[in-house]
Parts: sequence; C-alpha cells; structure tokens
Amino acid sequence: MTPETSDERYMRRCIQLAGNGLFTTRPNPMVGAVIVARDRIIGEGYHIRCGEGHAEVNAFASVSKADEPLLAEATVYVSLEPCAHHGRTPPCADLIVSKGVRRVVVGCVDPFARVQGRGIQRIREAGIEVTVGVLEEECRWLNRRFFTFHRLHRPYITLKWAQTADGYLDDHGHATAISSPFTRMLVHRLRAAHDAILVGRVTEEREHPQLNVRYWSGPSPHKIVLSHRHDIDAVISECVEQQWLSLLVEGGRQTLCSMIEAGLYDEIHIETGTLRTGGGTPAPAVPADTEIMRRQCFDGHLIEHRRTIASPSSHTDH
Repeated sequence: MTPETSDERYMRRCIQLAGNGLFTTRPNPMVGAVIVARDRIIGEGYHIRCGEGHAEVNAFASVSKADEPLLAEATVYVSLEPCAHHGRTPPCADLIVSKGVRRVVVGCVDPFARVQGRGIQRIREAGIEVTVGVLEEECRWLNRRFFTFHRLHRPYITLKWAQTADGYLDDHGHATAISSPFTRMLVHRLRAAHDAILVGRVTEEREHPQLNVRYWSGPSPHKIVLSHRHDIDAVISECVEQQWLSLLVEGGRQTLCSMIEAGLYDEIHIETGTLRTGGGTPAPAVPADTEIMRRQCFDGHLIEHRRTIASPSSHTDH
C-alpha cells in the first residue's frame, strides 16, 4: 500500500472539515480549507452556512497574529476550486492572491459555470504554484449532489426502500414495519441529507407517511407526492427551480420502478429486514448498472448502499 503523501493528508483534513456543513451550506457546496507552513497547520476552516464566509475566508481568519508572517511560505489546501466571481461574498481566488501564499493545492475543479477553472487560472496568473486533483475522487464524492445538479440540471436522486427477508415491500398489500428502531434512525439521517423527498400517490393515500426527520438532528426534506397532476418531469423542474440539489425517493414500488426504468437515479439504499411475510408487493429488481459501495448489518438487518457505475460525480470534466 502506497504511503499517504503530505498533500493527501492535509486534503483529507479539508474533506473532514467540509463535511461539517452538510446540513447548512445547501445549495452551496461543502468546502474545507487548511493552511500549512513548516509542516504545521496554522489555519483551517470550512463553509459553515450559505451566504456566509467561504472556507478560505474562515481559514485565513483563524491564523493567529504570531503566524501571519508564515503566510509567505504557506500552502493553502482547499477541497474545491476557489471561486473567482462576486456572489454573496468576494472571490476567494483574489483573497488567496492578496495573502501572498507560496502554493495552493486544490482537490477538484468547480463545475459551476461561473467558476470552472477560472479561480485556478487567476491564482496561477499571480505567480502562485497550483496543484490540482489531490484526492479528487473523494472531493468529488463529497459534493456529488452539487456536481450532479450543475452538470445534469437535475437533483441528485437516491432511491430507498425496505424489503422483507423474502423480498416484499409489505405484507400481502398491507403496510408493515420492516425497519428496526436503529435502522429507522438511519433512514431519518438519510432524509436529513436530502433537500426533497418523493412518494407515489398510492403510498401517500394508503400510509400517509410523515417523511420528516423525527429520529435524527437536521432539516426535514420538502415533501412531494407524485400524482397525475404532478409527474416526474414536474418534480425535476420544481427541484431545479427551488435549487433543491437532492431528491430522495421512498416509494412505492410503481414510483421506484418508473425511476429505475427512466434511468433517474444515482444512488440506491436497500434495507433487508428479518421479517418474512410469504407474499406481498415484490421489491424492485436491483439495476444491473449499479455497484455496491458498502454493506452494513444492524440488528440482523442488511443495509446495502449502491451507486450507478457511470455516476457523474465520479467523472472528471475539466
């Protein structure tokens, strides 16, 4: 196994910091920044909340007066390309240039149309060395929802269902509890990470699901019901209009299968419980173009996390 380089180690810290903004930065991306001089972190920060200071701003603000003279020899690590445009905050690329640092290491290029390499270009034109693509796959995965939204002009779509041990969604057509208390909590954590949540009309009329976050800390997603007057195209358009970067689809079978048939999914979460019903509504077939990211077992329940093999978040598009 190849030893981790110092660039990778500090970029991994950027990713760790960035993850703290999961529930608060949307529709902005999660970004972490670390400032290193003489093999020591002298400043670090992350994008805390949409409309407030970016990761680079917070990292420079954390540098002590005693360490400010070290900026001339420092390296700035940032998980996503520094912005080069005036939005709610000034360009971070200009801030980095003004600080006179020696080097900048970028995890991945920003797909947002107003950035896309311009931040990197501006920093290089100022005579600062720039390295791009350190832990690129991990950095892109962190912001897969943001990347998909801006590349494909649709939300990042996660399909989720719970099935019995013998492969049914219910008990002979009647709703039944499949999740355990612990795996139910995991479902609510998944909901908190999405901007919107979708169910079909039959599921809404039969089960009246709340689809909120009751067993986890975080925001509840916006509830959408698929109906004859609100088809999937309208759902996608609403998500784009509202800048909802991600959509969680929780059922029922017809809705899940229609999303699979249309190729409208990026990630699939399947829970297989311990209950056997001997019959009911069959669970959807797992698409052939998915790969397993992770398998976990809790209380005898198998949780399988899959993603599409050709996920846009895993492709480089500079």
